[in-house]
Amino acid sequence: MLTLVLPLAEAAGEEPSPLLPHTAEIIFGFVFLILLAIAFAKVVVPKFEKAYADRTAAIEGGMNEAKQAQAEAKAALEKYNAQLAEARSEAAKIREDAREQGAQIIAEMREQAGVEAERIVSHARTQIDAERTQAVASLRGEVGTMATTLAGRIVGESLEDEARQRRTVERFLSELEASESARAAVGTDG
Repeated sequence: MLTLVLPLAEAAGEEPSPLLPHTAEIIFGFVFLILLAIAFAKVVVPKFEKAYADRTAAIEGGMNEAKQAQAEAKAALEKYNAQLAEARSEAAKIREDAREQGAQIIAEMREQAGVEAERIVSHARTQIDAERTQAVASLRGEVGTMATTLAGRIVGESLEDEARQRRTVERFLSELEASESARAAVGTDG
């Protein structure tokens, strides 16, 4: 058929146009284009589709992995925050226990100090009372001796009799204590 078309164009005596290709070339190009499109659709397009599907799967897998990693990070953060809160509450409890123990120790020490102070004061009072009793007894003896000597000089008689001396000293001391008590009573009333 190509051979039929070509001789006719040449037979007409016309020169082929440089812009128009020969009809055979057009038909051959069109057939080649159809064969190329079929080969492209059978071989190349499936490979592109497979590459596209693989890439989509990889992207979705990466996104799923990123979501999973983000969920794991969030869980780890929540766990960390929970542990941190627990540590803080435990530290607060330890501080509170330490305060309570400190207060208890201070209270015990104060109580012990109070008991010790009371014991020291009681011992000092006992010692003072004993020393006062001893001093009073010593003073009574000395005052009695001085009073007897003085009374003997004043009266002019000897008070050597021990019983008489004791009665005189006792009477003198009783009068002396009575006068001191009266003075103390008058001093507190005024």
